Amino acid sequence: MPPPPDTPPAAESRPLIVCADDYGLAPGVSEAIAELIERGRLSATSCMSACPDWRRAAQPLRALVARVPADIGLHLTLTDQPALSRAARTTWGERLPPLGRLLATALARRLPAAAVDAEIRAQLDAFEDAWGAPPDHVDGHQHVHVLPGVRDALLAELLRRYPRGRVWVRNCVEAPARCLRRGEAAGKALFITALGLGLARRLHTAGLPCNDGFSGLHDFSAQRPFAAKMRRFLAGTGPRPLVHVHPGRVDAALRACDPLTTPRAAELDYLTSAEFVADLAAAGLHPARFAAFTPAGGRAAGEPRP
Repeated sequence: MPPPPDTPPAAESRPLIVCADDYGLAPGVSEAIAELIERGRLSATSCMSACPDWRRAAQPLRALVARVPADIGLHLTLTDQPALSRAARTTWGERLPPLGRLLATALARRLPAAAVDAEIRAQLDAFEDAWGAPPDHVDGHQHVHVLPGVRDALLAELLRRYPRGRVWVRNCVEAPARCLRRGEAAGKALFITALGLGLARRLHTAGLPCNDGFSGLHDFSAQRPFAAKMRRFLAGTGPRPLVHVHPGRVDAALRACDPLTTPRAAELDYLTSAEFVADLAAAGLHPARFAAFTPAGGRAAGEPRP
């Protein structure tokens, strides 16, 4: 039997996917996420199968979720990390391009289709090779899965590889009024929502499941405590909400491969605290897997709100 969470959810609370991104990026990140899953503070994590720590970190994660179930997905990575496929290396070199370059090329509708297709396949293969099963979900590092030239290629590959509905996809669309009311990186949230509308429409057309309600975007500044930000993320959530977080311990491997360091430790401190449990209870929410949102009727999973 899996161990109970630190504090069981109230009977009247609503499910919320609490997903930590970047598992496999570095040992300090992977181990922190695993500890949070064990304590029931997270219900999902998204894994960077292109990163060196993934193959080492997959086995202990598999043993953990056999005891403490959680959704384990692919964090599709097309920026700043090693390229896995030959086509991507030929196009971009050994390291994938920075976000600014990838974004500009995508918005100009000039992404190299062969390289994108090959890298998506290679990262799904690397995930499955180490995990021994398909991902429960797919999303994108720096939200690249919503970009033109990526979203269609990703959905085509998912439909080719897996039974329809086997893998859910992160929907980054959030109601504009909630973005503005939340007041956390509102411009960034509105921009990602605008980009995400194309993916949301495609998910609906394809009948692929997704969350409905998205939060967690912020500027990673230490000027305000992460707890204050999270309380805003937990307020006014959608009907099938997801909040994404980036906890981790800062180690030499993380410093060598990613510029986001100290804010990860701040998020970890909060997510391990009693304050997080109290904030979830006050918002009437509890961490849950995507299956908790499977509707008995009404709108199909993947259908965007009117």
